[in-house]
Amino acid sequence: MFYELNNQLTEIDAGAVREGVLTAGYVGREEAASLLERLGLAEENAAMLQTASKRFRSGVQVYDDYTFTELRVTDFEHVDEADDCVALFIKENLFIVVDVEDHDASTKRKFMDSVRRTAFKTPTLEKLIYTFLESLIAEGTGHLEDAALRMTELEEAVFSGSAGKDFNFTLLKMKQDLIKMHNFYEQLLDISTALDEDENSLFESEYLRYLANFSQKVIRLREDVDSLSSTLSHVQDAYSAYLDLQLNRSMKVFTVMTSIFFPLTIIAGWYGMNFVNMPELHWRFGYVYVIALSAAVSAALIWIGKKKKWY
Repeated sequence: MFYELNNQLTEIDAGAVREGVLTAGYVGREEAASLLERLGLAEENAAMLQTASKRFRSGVQVYDDYTFTELRVTDFEHVDEADDCVALFIKENLFIVVDVEDHDASTKRKFMDSVRRTAFKTPTLEKLIYTFLESLIAEGTGHLEDAALRMTELEEAVFSGSAGKDFNFTLLKMKQDLIKMHNFYEQLLDISTALDEDENSLFESEYLRYLANFSQKVIRLREDVDSLSSTLSHVQDAYSAYLDLQLNRSMKVFTVMTSIFFPLTIIAGWYGMNFVNMPELHWRFGYVYVIALSAAVSAALIWIGKKKKWY
């Protein structure tokens, strides 16, 4: 589907695209292939439309009369699910989004919303691209705020000693999400920077500020992600310190128990040798004497431990 934007929104056929009139299109891979020759798309770009990119930073290809790039779109509500993948074809007064793999049509909805928002605002190619790209990051700020609050909860769990057995897995999951978000923003920054440079003179210089503004937004979001990554590292360090402290406490208990009962082991071993000339073996009060000796040694060791604040 194609739309002309001229202070109103007019749907047109692909064959009715006119030069000099701002037009936006959202097409599938098959339709894009049929438009290949008419749009002047290079064969290497057409090949990229056949499979979804597995990497975020696939690069921006700038040609004499158009710019082409692939874009993986992250759904911030379901970061752990598969990303959508689209290709962007930008020519003078023409902006086409190719649906390479739009799982739930969410990217298509964002495209349509962007087209409607741009159509009635003295539309320009720069505004259209800005509005579409901005729609891709609109939910990112809220997601980062939620992540920051979640990290605060995790820190509180560490300091209160209520971190569960799945705590490390939770940290790992958050780390994976942050890495994915960082790559997503880096990808958008690559695209917006390449467009802002305008090597093939597709844009009006007075409207390039829209793309520069978008780049600044992405930079701030990327910095927020990096800040959260640092915070997550501190949480991991705090949890490791907590585990070390728990281990030290356990070792301290065993050490105290050993210090108390090891002398008793020596006493038991000593009197268990049963030498003939050991007077206590034939003494009437020998058994009571060994019990009293053991109790006295234990009491003395406990008193010494408390005096030295071992426990």
